[in-house]
Amino acid sequence: MIKIITATERHEAKVGDWLTSNYLFSFADYYDPSNVQFGPLRVFNDDHIGPKGIFSEHPHAEMEIITVVLDGAIKHTDSLGNETTIKAGQVQRMTAGTGITHAESNAGEGATHLYQLWFLPNKRGLAPSYEQMDVDFLDSKNKLIPLATGQKVLEDVVFMNSNSTVYYGNFKEGHEFIFQTFKIRKTLIYVTEGDLLVNNVELEKHDQIRLEDQDIVTLHANSDTSFMLIDVPATEANY
Repeated sequence: MIKIITATERHEAKVGDWLTSNYLFSFADYYDPSNVQFGPLRVFNDDHIGPKGIFSEHPHAEMEIITVVLDGAIKHTDSLGNETTIKAGQVQRMTAGTGITHAESNAGEGATHLYQLWFLPNKRGLAPSYEQMDVDFLDSKNKLIPLATGQKVLEDVVFMNSNSTVYYGNFKEGHEFIFQTFKIRKTLIYVTEGDLLVNNVELEKHDQIRLEDQDIVTLHANSDTSFMLIDVPATEANY
């Protein structure tokens, strides 16, 4: 199965003049029963946070939260005592587990662009925890860079409690790459910039494709292109 969701089909939400967010899945006031999750991937938000933008303190539980900063910086504080700034090229993982509260705010003078992804964890009742790493993925060329994983096959990657892997690709025009997968896995690709051909399906900026029952995923950059690739188990996590 191959499903294409165009940029215009994303749900856009705005908060005042400081936040513009595009939801790839049901979130907040947007609900579509056919678009709740993809395997354990429950949330994928594309956020632009203006100067002085603040997400005030709020709780989470039973979720693995991955934040990928593409431009600018975000300040983070939480009930574990962490107080840090996540800059462009860095990745954060927060295991909400049995419960955590946190707050986020734009740490700079300009806009901050980030992706936030939520995964249902492998098991409930985990102790809350935090990790942040400088992955330096933004300057990569013609590579698929792992940012966070729970598959225990990769080093120097943010760990998460989900049998999933989050990748970032930055391909020059004409580059082709074959991503090996299995029919018991699912793949979601979201284009950040450029034009990407995926299994002969053309995607433009902010389009996404969801693939199931595939053995390989062939990627061909029709122009200089950056994108996210999310590899998840086919089993839906429901709790």
